[in-house]
Amino acid sequence: MPLQKLQFRPGVNREGTSLSNEGGWFDCDKVRFRSGYPEKIGGWAALSYNTFLGVCRSLWNWVTLKQFNLMGVGTNLKFYVEDGGDYYDITPLRETTTNPAGEITLDITSGSDILTITDTGASLLEVNDFVTLVGATDLGTVTTNVTAAVLNQEFQILSVISGTQYTVQLSVTANETASDSTMTGLTIEYQISTGFDVFTIGTGWGTGPWSRLSWGDGFSTGFGLQLRLWSQANFGEELLFSPRGGALFLWQPGGGATPAYGTRGVVVSGTDVPSKINQVMVSDSTRIVICFGCNDYGAYDTTPQDPMLIRWSEQESFTGWTPAITNQAGSYRLSRGSEIVGAVQTRQEIIVWTNASIYSMQYLGPPFVWGFNLLADNISIVSPNAMATAAGVVYWMGVDKFYVYAGRVETLPCSVRQYVFNDINRDQEAQFNAGTNEGFSEIWWNYCSKNSTVIDRYVIFNYLDRVWYYGTLDRTAWLDSPLRQFPMAATTDNIVVFHEAAVDDGTTNPPSAINAYIQSSDFDIEDGHNYGFVWRIIPDITFDGSNTAGETAVNPTVRFTVRPKQNPGANYGVSGMPTVTSVQSYAGQTTYNVQQFTEIIYSRVRGRQMAFKIESNTLDAVAVGCAPY
Repeated sequence: MPLQKLQFRPGVNREGTSLSNEGGWFDCDKVRFRSGYPEKIGGWAALSYNTFLGVCRSLWNWVTLKQFNLMGVGTNLKFYVEDGGDYYDITPLRETTTNPAGEITLDITSGSDILTITDTGASLLEVNDFVTLVGATDLGTVTTNVTAAVLNQEFQILSVISGTQYTVQLSVTANETASDSTMTGLTIEYQISTGFDVFTIGTGWGTGPWSRLSWGDGFSTGFGLQLRLWSQANFGEELLFSPRGGALFLWQPGGGATPAYGTRGVVVSGTDVPSKINQVMVSDSTRIVICFGCNDYGAYDTTPQDPMLIRWSEQESFTGWTPAITNQAGSYRLSRGSEIVGAVQTRQEIIVWTNASIYSMQYLGPPFVWGFNLLADNISIVSPNAMATAAGVVYWMGVDKFYVYAGRVETLPCSVRQYVFNDINRDQEAQFNAGTNEGFSEIWWNYCSKNSTVIDRYVIFNYLDRVWYYGTLDRTAWLDSPLRQFPMAATTDNIVVFHEAAVDDGTTNPPSAINAYIQSSDFDIEDGHNYGFVWRIIPDITFDGSNTAGETAVNPTVRFTVRPKQNPGANYGVSGMPTVTSVQSYAGQTTYNVQQFTEIIYSRVRGRQMAFKIESNTLDAVAVGCAPY
């Protein structure tokens, strides 16, 4: 009986049934395609095992004049600057109160570790916000264990009793009841309000006249009750950053031997600086700071936020925002839609999405400065971070399909469209993010499956081979920066990892194996009338890239499973199929271990239709290619 070569088309196709896609691939996880053949995706190594607080939604990489390679890390609780795997908290303060007039009272009950703070100068208190006590003295008598060292710490608000009273948890249990309002040197620093790590219906988005991606009235009421997203941009070596719906902040690394990690970000002050912003950007070609979805000119923090307004600063300045005949500051309000969702820079233009249309923003110079052209109407985008640019082409995820812009807006053909959009959590779409993996010509989208409130899936478009594939991962932010060797991503383990830097899962220490697999669509003999009998298999697998010298996978292995069934609607391995003794056999499905020098597999598998599944779940193993006989 002659051997038959099985050559499968690249990419995964879920737009039909497994049999209708005969000759292709139907299912996969942690597998990519390169030059037409499937391979296990690259592993990831932890940038460091230092963790940060909160869920990271934003990464931004830049280099200072003194060549410090830094990264901004924005979470729902904090904002950090990362250097060498260490995270430095530069979260801005929103207000500071002092106690010379007896505004602050500290109360503790014996046997309790809960400190009650009454601060008549505080405002906008919210649970989970961070406060820092500075200059406190011992609370109680000389025998108290609630000492100055215990009090002069950073705390997270445990509960809010009233608009001026809240509780925090101490590291010790008090040995006496005490109250003190006479600590005249006491200062309390209040960091900007924290945000949620998931979208919550009834707060922020969708509660006002705007759509689900709007932000109430921004930095004031309800600001801390929203999913926290950040935007970042570097103005030279200085970092501009803003929480969506919040103010514009600045962090300066300074000119010292090391960056000023002990200095927090500060509100950008100046004439008419926007105080409620949905996104900030710095134009690379003009050195103009641009704010999208911001408040109009007027007194700071009193004018309402306009979700369709774009404002820009004077050239070479982030503090001058008042238009004049002698500068290029100005504004423009878009007309199609109810809010600006996001924007991204690309070739000689900035692409701006509203919740109903897409615009091109191009620099014209004085007197108009920027020109705006409507590229397409009735266009959707799923979230503020759902777009990515590669080779001058913009790709993004809509609410029900994918799009591409390369001079004109087009629908991006997708062979897994139904699979993705039929199993997606629209309530958590604001978490979705996109990024590039330029080394493998890939666009990644990370999203929440239907029954998940956290990101647990990804889908990839390979724009070189123009194929799609998908899998399961928890990547809350993604950045492919040319300033560092590998793409970076944030995980739900509160660490940052380098993708393609390893072959295993480096979120654990020691690393653990990546469970990757790919399964073909069903195939049959001619019209499927006759039963097929597989009696031997000649695999074509290469393990290039596996660590084979002194590592765990001395003999890297993949598992090769033959999955027969009687009819297209039947389950794989239904009863009545022969049970064959092999490496592993269950319900008529036979699995074989294939190593680097496996020449032939002798098998006994029978069915009208069959599918092949190739799996890898061993340490230090990479498997590439599959064209079995």
